[in-house]
Amino acid sequence: MQVPNIYLGNYKLLAIIPLLLVLASLYFIPSIKMGVDFRGGSHLELLVEEKVDEPLLKARLEAEGFQVNEIKSLPVASGGYKLDVQLGLDEKLARMDDLKSLFYSKVDEVSRLESDVLLTNQSPEAIARYSAARKELDEVADGIFGIAGMQKNASQQQTNQLRNMVFFAYNKTKSEYSQKLSDVIYANVKTTQEPRLEDVSASVSQDFVQKAFWTVVYSTILVSIVVFLIFRTFIPSLAVLVGAACDVLMALGAMGLFGIPLTLASFAALLMLVGFSLDTDVLLTMRVVKRKEKDPRTRAYEAFKTGATMSMALMLSFVCLFALALLTQINVYYEISAVAIAGLIGDLIATWLLNAVIVISYMEKRGQQAEEKPILSSIFSG
Repeated sequence: MQVPNIYLGNYKLLAIIPLLLVLASLYFIPSIKMGVDFRGGSHLELLVEEKVDEPLLKARLEAEGFQVNEIKSLPVASGGYKLDVQLGLDEKLARMDDLKSLFYSKVDEVSRLESDVLLTNQSPEAIARYSAARKELDEVADGIFGIAGMQKNASQQQTNQLRNMVFFAYNKTKSEYSQKLSDVIYANVKTTQEPRLEDVSASVSQDFVQKAFWTVVYSTILVSIVVFLIFRTFIPSLAVLVGAACDVLMALGAMGLFGIPLTLASFAALLMLVGFSLDTDVLLTMRVVKRKEKDPRTRAYEAFKTGATMSMALMLSFVCLFALALLTQINVYYEISAVAIAGLIGDLIATWLLNAVIVISYMEKRGQQAEEKPILSSIFSG
């Protein structure tokens, strides 16, 4: 079936649809939930025989001191249900993680000072430096022992022994937390499996957030440079970047609307969408701005047929992954496929209803004359 040329007539009205969707997306973006990867906490997965009473399990977990963010009990194709429990950061574990990081940031220097005093340098200055550093380390270690419920005095231990004791205290605290969680789960569900528990500390989640932020910053800068090198004119370059930005905003809006959390998997899907959106935006802009045959509306329509075919083929593959995620209840598959499908739909709308309007209007205002191809354009002109 031949798709009619959507750019005939008053094509500028097409831009209303993506602009309204972007505004709606901005409304839903604050509703996005941060996954365990970015906020820290615990994620428990377990196959159970019967559907779990989610409110009851949440109440019993909270009665034991757990901070419950979300509980889901979903059927799986192989039979039974998959229990998914998202827990917030435990204050005791968070404090333990902070003290452990502080301890290991100091212990190597204290060990060096201790060796220096014992073997080579008995000067008052060296002893004073070691004493001050060791006192700080002992205070941190005693804090760790207190959280772990261990009656130990750090000042009575050699540095290497203290290192091993801190390692034991940290693992003891983590093990007790996991065992307590397992006991509550086993008391309320029917299962024969060991739960799979994933913990992400506050320091690790903060590191993920920082790296994700700088990845976005650096990629945006590099993409902007490459786009301006390709077109060397402001409006076509801006159109490419606006199309990619709208695509991501629509995907984020869908995440907020449908409750898809921001995790490492969904963040990777967003980065993939940026690359694909730039691909279709550059395809459109090259066809309309650089080619000389026919008029800009016809060139945009021909680019639309090519780009839409690409998008639909890729979308079909992610629909298959989404169906597999529903059958297997694998969260990573669900997050990647759901974000990709939403983003690809957004790309179709942003590229062909907004970006196309911008570049067609630009070319018609400048007399429909194609630009001379600048550096790098031959690589992308296709």
